[in-house]
Amino acid sequence: MASANNALRVFFILAVVSAVCTAKRTGAKTGDSAAAPAASGGAAASEGATKAAGASGTFDISKLGVTSDGKTDSTKAVQDAWTSACGATGSATVLIPKGDYLVGPLNFSGPCKGAITIQLDGNLLGSNDLAKYTASWIEVSHVDNIVITGSGTLDGQGTAVYTKTKTDTVKAMPNTLVLFYVTNGTVSGIKLLNSKFFHINIDASKNITVKDVNITAPGDVENTDGVHVGESSKVSITNSTIGTGDDCVSVGPGSDGVMVNSIICGPGQGISIGCLGRYKDEKDVKDVTVRDCVLKKTTNGVRIKSYEDAESVLTASHLTFENIRMEEVANPIIIDQYFCPQKVCPGKQSNSSHVVVKDVTFRNITGTSSTPQAISLLCSQSQPCSGVSLIDVNVEYAGKNNKTMAVCNNAKGTAKGSAEALACLA
Repeated sequence: MASANNALRVFFILAVVSAVCTAKRTGAKTGDSAAAPAASGGAAASEGATKAAGASGTFDISKLGVTSDGKTDSTKAVQDAWTSACGATGSATVLIPKGDYLVGPLNFSGPCKGAITIQLDGNLLGSNDLAKYTASWIEVSHVDNIVITGSGTLDGQGTAVYTKTKTDTVKAMPNTLVLFYVTNGTVSGIKLLNSKFFHINIDASKNITVKDVNITAPGDVENTDGVHVGESSKVSITNSTIGTGDDCVSVGPGSDGVMVNSIICGPGQGISIGCLGRYKDEKDVKDVTVRDCVLKKTTNGVRIKSYEDAESVLTASHLTFENIRMEEVANPIIIDQYFCPQKVCPGKQSNSSHVVVKDVTFRNITGTSSTPQAISLLCSQSQPCSGVSLIDVNVEYAGKNNKTMAVCNNAKGTAKGSAEALACLA
């Protein structure tokens, strides 16, 4: 039976070898690979970690001899504090006080004996020694009831290695924070900066809340998604500011009951559902709502994307985008069933799609587009999009040399209260 670490590593390697949309697949599957490891507290915690214990089950890394200079390796202290907290009876807290702490890969695995809080008041700096990474930077796996909060920062220090991602010699880059088989988890208040890959990756988890976070990376570096969700349910991403070189939020296969609201997005590639159909055995996406968001100068707005000749037969349904303000956004509204990044597609193109897109609502989408084509609904001839609604959609081209346009191919539905130029549905 594969261990949880191996499952994570398989996921990581699959994700990073292929770029852009290929990277959106979280890969870890239920079944044998999902078997939880023994409780982290099953073995006695190290003597150093025991010394970190304080009042009310608080494990303070500053009591473990760390140096908060941002240069001295603090990995062992943080890992030991987690081990003790996870093994403690009752609720426990890992305290990272103010200061800069350089750390390599951290494996926060459970199950734990009680609820855990990681109080991040200082800054964790990700090591740029890439040889240390076999998976992601900070992996929380098989843990129930965890809160990651505070005024501190997870700084991936990706700016020092971004140029390496463009070479053939380095293909694997670590995500900053992965929640893998986590139930009842919250990430709140913290900052995430310059991840080497995705900033937050929620995989095979449920009842997850991400709120009040600030995520920042250069606008010209791909695969630095703000938050990616895959094979997870009941996920809320709210009241956050995200600006990266890729999707601010991306929702992948197997996602159910995802709420994205009150997000300020930009720079980046917008808010996306997909890519869908890249791999075999992908699961349906349903009940995703994106609401009350502002997108600023992103390269796409709200988007659904699937491969033309998909490897999986799946359905994306009950998808709602509403109350969204576009500010000079390119391609504000997109359904693309012909997605093929960098001309790398799963199989031979056959003008067919195995991905069904239906029951999609775009409501109260306003603002300006930096491209004349404000709406692009490019659906498959063999598998037309159905149940698409354009309600009160009024986005205008901000330029002077053309007029606002919409293209609807093989998209069936209704338009109401929208600008005449945008009411293109059959």
